Amino acid sequence: MICSSINKAEKFRSIVRLVLQSFMFIILTSLISCSQTKDEKPVKVKSLKEAFEKDFYIGVALNGRIIDQSDSASLSLVKREFNSITAENIMKSSIIHPQRDSFNFELADKFVALGKNNGMHVHGHTLIWHSQLSPWFATIEDSFEFKDATEKHIKDLALHFKGVVDSWDVVNEALNEDGTLRNSIFLEKMGDEYLSLAFKWTSEVDPNAKLFYNDYNMTNPDKRQGAIRMIKKIQEKGIKVDGVGMQGHWHLDYPSLEEIEESILEYSKLGVQVAITELDISVLPNPWDLEGAEISQNFENSEEMNPYTKGLPDSIQTKLANRYKDIFKIFLKHRDKISRVTFWGVNDRQSWLNGFPIRGRTNYPLLFDRELKPKPAYYGIIGLKEKLDQLQTTN
Repeated sequence: MICSSINKAEKFRSIVRLVLQSFMFIILTSLISCSQTKDEKPVKVKSLKEAFEKDFYIGVALNGRIIDQSDSASLSLVKREFNSITAENIMKSSIIHPQRDSFNFELADKFVALGKNNGMHVHGHTLIWHSQLSPWFATIEDSFEFKDATEKHIKDLALHFKGVVDSWDVVNEALNEDGTLRNSIFLEKMGDEYLSLAFKWTSEVDPNAKLFYNDYNMTNPDKRQGAIRMIKKIQEKGIKVDGVGMQGHWHLDYPSLEEIEESILEYSKLGVQVAITELDISVLPNPWDLEGAEISQNFENSEEMNPYTKGLPDSIQTKLANRYKDIFKIFLKHRDKISRVTFWGVNDRQSWLNGFPIRGRTNYPLLFDRELKPKPAYYGIIGLKEKLDQLQTTN
């Protein structure tokens, strides 16, 4: 009875400590918000990677011109600001495995070398995805042959990059918005076991790599529950899943901060890391019925849908900066659960959102403008972190 009472008392004290820590964090971030103006810059401007080095990796997706070093200005910025990199396209099957009997590793090897030579975390994207899939997959009619070819695809890639790719998006975008499984070629040919097998095959070849499931709209409650069910089912088979990638293709007004925070908490209950992947915040109107990052969707351009062709108004620039700052408050609050925050592109000019879901638009979703200059959003999140560190030091 005495031991039981001691254990209960210690558990109560732990809960009280956690509540007090959360309360103090809320007070500190509120003080920071009240003390900053839209034009304020940090007293001591650090790089992103230096500012958040004790919290989580700060990553970025790289295009081919940065990887082959033909875009030297962007490359210099990447080396200065980021400590994690993801290949935007060149590790997708249509590029890296264009023919069933041959791989194209040249640019992917340069990508990995770039990361390792600069002490960066290297993230592989992606082993299994129904989109940008090599056409030869669709030519395989026999289910057993398709399964064997998929296994070989995964294992050949995992083996080639063993020890140099630190983490993988093993499966990308396998869910519908209602949480059911997408009717992809992999589901059609292999059934739902393709999900657990993909993680199993990758871990067999490279047991040290961290393995993630990655998807968009992961704050959507129905989709979130579907992802949780799927991951639990894989875990119940004794197969490791190390993390969930929440794609951050978000907007100025949604998803809500509450939805983002609740999702981080729910995924972490699975005993996995949470990575914020593909982060960018669109400032443009969203066409009716657009669903997340489904790249098959296209809409017509118009003045109404493309209002900022001559530059971003100060009011929207400030709104974007505040949106990033509010989101990063949540990330910092739950830094113990988040392993990586990766932006989907280096600067506004390179962003895929200029062409999605409407081609030819001018979007401003990232921290660096078209001339590679830091935007108010950049100074906002670094200033948030610096002032939070200062307040915690003095308290």
